[in-house]
Amino acid sequence: MNMEQVIETIVTDTIEVEESAATDASLDSEKSKGGEFVWTLQATWQLVHTRLEMDQEFDQPVCKKKKLWETVAERVTAKLQATGSLDVPVKAYECDLKWRNMLATYRKNAERAKRLGVQSVHWEFFKPMHEVLGKSREDMEAQRGAKLSGAKLGKAIASKRFTPILPTPSAAAAAPPAPRPPQDVLQLYLELQERKMNMWAQQKALEERKIEAINNLARAISSLAQDHGGAALAKE
Repeated sequence: MNMEQVIETIVTDTIEVEESAATDASLDSEKSKGGEFVWTLQATWQLVHTRLEMDQEFDQPVCKKKKLWETVAERVTAKLQATGSLDVPVKAYECDLKWRNMLATYRKNAERAKRLGVQSVHWEFFKPMHEVLGKSREDMEAQRGAKLSGAKLGKAIASKRFTPILPTPSAAAAAPPAPRPPQDVLQLYLELQERKMNMWAQQKALEERKIEAINNLARAISSLAQDHGGAALAKE
């Protein structure tokens, strides 16, 4: 099996896991006893609802994603505790990574829905996610572009001491440009979000390795100090 086949198998397995609503009760019990949070169907639904409710906050040009994911984790934990179905609280980075995997699955299903129709998608989380994420962001971009163009035109006119004579647009120029397909805008947004999440996860993993290395060094120094002290006492 070559590398491409291995990667394809891993990706396929991941998507199948995300699309399946069933969970292994025995494995979940063992993970809970080990202190590891388990993404049950109920917990996943809570994550979906909470993250979609905060989609506008995540979509802000300037925002602290770490703080937002901490808020998501707190809300999901509180909802699960209220139902008495929580053994281990969920952490911010767990919500972040779970949502990234779900975005990848959503994108695959969105492409399928575009080709074959929405009725061809049977993933239980697709409809609520598509109602929020599937909305075209073209209107938002158009509004921002119109405001920016208007501000630039106003500054240009104010900087001149004469009244500009604007050319009369031709019929071809007056025609509005064809809008980009909503799916292209959504895919670009999802890819940017995924890149940011990958960078955050890599930075977190690097920090954890640094902390582990420092702890190992401290333990080694402590062990050497104890050995040296024991040797000194033995000589006396």
